[in-house]
Amino acid sequence: MNYSAAEIWTVILAMAVGTYLIRFSFLGLIGGRRMPDWLLRHLRYAPHAVLPAMVAPMVLSPVAEGGSADPARIIAALGCGLLGWATKNTLLAILGGLIIFALATLILR
Repeated sequence: MNYSAAEIWTVILAMAVGTYLIRFSFLGLIGGRRMPDWLLRHLRYAPHAVLPAMVAPMVLSPVAEGGSADPARIIAALGCGLLGWATKNTLLAILGGLIIFALATLILR
């Protein structure tokens, strides 16, 4: 599909305004107030939910592989998950996943 420059800029500006309003709702409107404990308890899990949501499509349906699952990526994701569970250290899990992915790519290809 071909989009005109005006359509593309309209989408970009709409997304920018939407993102700003979402962030402003927390930072601008609630920023100086004390949030309820139940909300803080739920927000504590947001980073742990966002990272897998971003990574899962790249593991299960990577564009680099034409949309089919790649064994090296699945092995690296499982290794990363196990490292994260065992060490409770996000950075170590990510670095370990990178190393596992590199080794699995070398071995499987």
